[in-house]
Amino acid sequence: MKRNYKLSISYDGTRYYGWEHQPNTDMTIQGKIENVLLKMTGEMPDIQCSGRTDAGVHAKAMIASVELDTLKSEEDIKKYLNRYLPEDICINSVNVAGDRFHARYNARGKTYVYTCYVGDSKPIFDRKYVYALDSCPDIGKMKEAAEYLIGEHDFASFCANPRMKKSTVRTVDMIDIRKKDDYVIFTYHGNGFLQHMVRILTGTLLDVGFLKRRPESVKELLQIKDRRFAGDTAPACGLCLEKVDYS
Repeated sequence: MKRNYKLSISYDGTRYYGWEHQPNTDMTIQGKIENVLLKMTGEMPDIQCSGRTDAGVHAKAMIASVELDTLKSEEDIKKYLNRYLPEDICINSVNVAGDRFHARYNARGKTYVYTCYVGDSKPIFDRKYVYALDSCPDIGKMKEAAEYLIGEHDFASFCANPRMKKSTVRTVDMIDIRKKDDYVIFTYHGNGFLQHMVRILTGTLLDVGFLKRRPESVKELLQIKDRRFAGDTAPACGLCLEKVDYS
């Protein structure tokens, strides 16, 4: 009999084309996990995630749900997956979930962290997980700009998909920006994020930090609703999904 399972997954997204299946490649997180589950159960599963990460983006606690027909215990499923998955994908936990649990539809919020490196030397050991900047941006200016982004807004200017048919309204209830040693860390929490939204927000805030635009211009971007006027999309390597909230 099939049961519904909730999985917590960590991965280094450096060499993958994101979470979701892509044509002509098996280098996706979803594809790797589903292939191991196919080997384990003899049936191709349909694994659902809390939100698709893009190519090169990392995750510490991606949540997924999947129905499996297996006699293995939760711990045995976890051990089997970790035995056969590549070393840059790890299953943190496997738990039986309610029949109606769905990793995406039941998600209530997400926390993303974007990390920049501002040290004098090269970030040799962190290079796959940070965006190396030539100098340190003005933290105060960026915090001032971030205040305009808090709340429920139409974030169309910060969406990479110009043909977005669904609503681009989202609620961002926290943007924390702080410098810690040689790193500038942006932490975002909201009820959901559009394609490349966190990376575009970061690129725009960095423009403010490097005095390329005024803090109040961010408010204008919300009103314009045009991606062309926002900042560059920050590189994928600096972004990590930290946590997914469920009620």
